[in-house]
Amino acid sequence: MPVSSAADEGRRVTAVVLDIEGTVGSLTHVRDVLFPYARERLAAWVRQQRGTDRYAELLRETRRLTGDPHLDEAGVIRALTAWSDEDAKVPPLKSAQALIWAEGYADGSLHGHVYPEVPTALERWARAGIARYVYSSGARAAQHDWFAHSDLGDLTGLLDGYFDLTDAGSKREADSYRTISRALGVAPAEILFFSDVREELDAAVAAGWQAVGVRRAEDPRGAVIEGHPTVDRLDGIRLTPWGL
Repeated sequence: MPVSSAADEGRRVTAVVLDIEGTVGSLTHVRDVLFPYARERLAAWVRQQRGTDRYAELLRETRRLTGDPHLDEAGVIRALTAWSDEDAKVPPLKSAQALIWAEGYADGSLHGHVYPEVPTALERWARAGIARYVYSSGARAAQHDWFAHSDLGDLTGLLDGYFDLTDAGSKREADSYRTISRALGVAPAEILFFSDVREELDAAVAAGWQAVGVRRAEDPRGAVIEGHPTVDRLDGIRLTPWGL
């Protein structure tokens, strides 16, 4: 089985990079639990930051992105709320969400959803000497908290690191995957990416990575991602450092 439409069989796999939503965890958990949780608390959270460096940075970045240098606190709250409703991939919103979620994880109100076979897959890859990383649009802190407070326990010991939009850039741009390759010090052809989004897989392949699509059984988009081999579980594909 080829690992991408452009890959040869048996190519070496040194590192695995994983998407979160729809790949290792439920897409509906993000949309139905995490996003509403943060949105309901955005306004109060922003006001609580008054007088802090975090508040100043939030105003500065939101003003820059909206193009309004005079945006006040109320305007910032409106912008963050609108971005939340649009699921916009912008750093000020992602940072705010991560910090709000962190409070929920800390008090037990929230848990990250992880599919049951994921820990076993991560453990097997670790034993095989394959490094394991996460690349998600959510801030690195939010990614870490998802796995630290997962409904299957603390899984952070099974991961070697995290990448987000600030580190790497858009997940639909090939240059983002080249940036990650350089950061890892791993040849692009030796990295395997798992995602449920075709455009992300396409970008990874364009950067020279191997790629496998993931479509969970309950995913309404269908069981196959066009142009890519597709599995419905992470243990649906066997990896070794020498390839599939």
